[in-house]
Formats: sequence, C-alpha cells, structure tokens
Amino acid sequence: MQQNTEVISARTFWSALPTEGRWLLSTVAIQTLGRGLTLPFTIIYLHEVRGFDLGLSGALMSLIAIVGLIVTGPGGTLIDRFGAKAVLLVGLVAMIAGCTLLAFATSPAVAAVGLVLIGVNFGVSWPGFNALIAAVVSGDLRQQYFGVNFALVNLGIGVGGIIGGFYIDVDSPETFTVIFLIDAASSLIPMALLLGPLRNVRSHSEPTEESAAAGGYREILRQPAVLWLTLLTFIAMFIGYGQMEAGFPAYARQVAEVSTRVIGFAFAVNTAVIVLLQFTVLAKISGRRRTRVMWVMAGVWALSWLILGAAGLLPDSLAAAIGVIAFMGVFAFGETLLQPTVPAIYNDLASDHNRGRYNAINSAAFQGGAIAGPIAAGLLLGHDLDAVYIAIMVLGCLGIGALALALERRIPASANGVRAPESESGVAVD
Repeated sequence: MQQNTEVISARTFWSALPTEGRWLLSTVAIQTLGRGLTLPFTIIYLHEVRGFDLGLSGALMSLIAIVGLIVTGPGGTLIDRFGAKAVLLVGLVAMIAGCTLLAFATSPAVAAVGLVLIGVNFGVSWPGFNALIAAVVSGDLRQQYFGVNFALVNLGIGVGGIIGGFYIDVDSPETFTVIFLIDAASSLIPMALLLGPLRNVRSHSEPTEESAAAGGYREILRQPAVLWLTLLTFIAMFIGYGQMEAGFPAYARQVAEVSTRVIGFAFAVNTAVIVLLQFTVLAKISGRRRTRVMWVMAGVWALSWLILGAAGLLPDSLAAAIGVIAFMGVFAFGETLLQPTVPAIYNDLASDHNRGRYNAINSAAFQGGAIAGPIAAGLLLGHDLDAVYIAIMVLGCLGIGALALALERRIPASANGVRAPESESGVAVD
C-alpha cells in the first residue's frame, strides 16, 4: 500500500491507514503512559521505598534487559510459528503479573520475579508488535507508521514521566503501588485490541518445507545485508539509547556539572522535538534511500555529541546547561531519522514466514547495545576519561555512516525505500 507522500500530515497519514492500522496506532500513547509512570522511578522505588541496597537495586533492574535479550530469539521463532498475537498476549499477561508483583514487593526475591516477568514482555513485545505492524501496512506507509508510532511512544512515556514525577512520594509507598498497578492496567488496552478488532490479523504464513529451510536464524544471519544492518543497529544503540540512562546523565552531572532539573528538562526537550518534528521528517525522507537518511542521522548524532563535549569544557555554567539541553534536542532530531528507517528495512527484507525472527534480530541488536552502552560509559567516566568517552561516541557515529554505505551496496532498492518506477507514487527520488 502506497500513497503520494510529498506532503505528509496527520490527516493524510490517518486516512491512508487500513482500519486495523488505525486500531493499532490509536492507543499507543495511552498504553505507554503507564510505562512512563514507572520507568524513571523503579530504581528509586526499590532503593528508597523498599530499602534495598543500591547495588542490589541496580542488579535487579538489569534483569529486565537480560531476560529480554534471552527470550527475544525464542520469541521470534514462536511469532513465526504461532503468530504475533498469541506471543504478544503471553507477554502482556507476564507484564501485568510482573507490575502487580512489583507494586507489593517487599523482598528482593519477589521484586526479582516481577522484573523477570517484565523482561519477558520486553523481549517479545518489540518483535511481536513490529511483525504485527508489517502485517497491517506495507510500502512507504510502513516507514511512516514506524516513525509515527515512535513519536507516540515517546509522547506516552514523556507524559507518564511528568505525571509520575508530580505524583509519587518516597515517604508514601502507596503512591508507588498505584503507579505500578496503573502500568499493569495499561496492558489491558493492547490485550483488548488483540482479542477484538485485531483478532483476524495474520502476521505469519503456514509453514512449508521451503520456508523451514530458508527461514532459520542461521540462514538469515548468513545474508550480508542482515549482518551489516544488525551491526549498524548495535552501534547505533550503543552510542545512542545505551547512553540515555547512564552515560548522558553521568556526563551531564559529573563533567558539565548541571543540576538534575536541567537534565530533566533536557529529556522533556527530547520528547518535544520528536513529537513536533516526526511528520516533517517523514515528509522529507519519503521515497529517499534509507541508507542515505542514516548518513544524515550519523552526522546529526556526531554533532550532538560534540555539543555535549563542549558543555563539559564549561562546567557549572549557563553555557553548560544550554549545551546539555541542546544535545538532547539535536539528538532527538537524529532519532526521528533513525526510527522510521531501520525497522522498515528489516521488515522489507523479511517475508511472512520469518518476519518474527527478523524483528527478533533487530530487537536483540537493540538490547545488546542498550546493555553494553552503560557498561562502557561507567568504565570510561569512572576513570575520568571524559574526552575519550566523547571521542568514542563521535567515532561510533562515523562508523554508522560507513556501515550505511556498505549496507547500501547489499540490499535491494525496494528494502532501501526507493519506490518502483511503475508505482502510484511516481519515480523514485534518490
């Protein structure tokens, strides 16, 4: 399904979506609002409210990413065998149980079980929902959908974080119980969609001997295009999202010496830029080679890290505060370029019988970078290697550009976002 996207607005995008796509997108911000209520405050809850040691609290928090990475591979295989809806429903049940356990967890063991269950959902939700999206929309509209979905996810998490920050009180444990129960209840929304309006959507095809031989992880990863794309995704996550919860706040506090209020405002600016610019960016990149969009993204991210590095040269000053906030604004612009393109390439390379596994590979690369990023940031900043830290981030951005160049030579034009000459949208624009 394609459309003329020279001008993309919320109205034209919405009108182009099939009914199932509208259902799938309509509640994204509400679903993720619950996650935003708890995500920034879980470690505070474990340490300051439940009284767990800070080191133990950090280890417990890591269970989400570790378990998510472990279950992603099997989850992708199950999606291809039984369909995304079945696997997503299991993940949502795990999420509801995990958040409910956390709401009342007074011992590390109960908290650990709750976080493991949340990790199960974390591991299957990304490949599951991406496979479902790909089953509902196709072509250039699919790229647009991934971008709009990303903006709505950020909106929900951002608003949830603001509400949670005003509502919770470490001296009132019941306030944390409430937000975790709301997080659990928010999972009932996608469950209702999957069991109701989306119950007839199929994200997989019936297995055949040919699909069984061609669709395994080993065969998929033997493809040069998938290897280059996965490496690019890992590095992008390592220098990008892997730094948002650890490297960036640590650098901003220890090197640039800005207040926590400035850091909080910087995250708000990040969300605002994504929400406000995503449709404009989608209009500009529609029909263009996705690998070349990645070149621009790599340059934008390199600039953002240079801005943060400059902020560290003027610690505890207004210039440092402006630099920290500017970093997040520029970085957010790069995010609007990245998020519509990478998932679209994975899904355009995939077929219906292995789409779950392609998205699982994407998810594993994302999670691997998100796990390795904070570890590297902690080691570098912990040893006062501030300049080395910034240099590695900038070099990583240049590496993304080089990988995008290599990837362009190995993927078909259709997966790279170039419209076929005979399509309704007209001649492709490079």
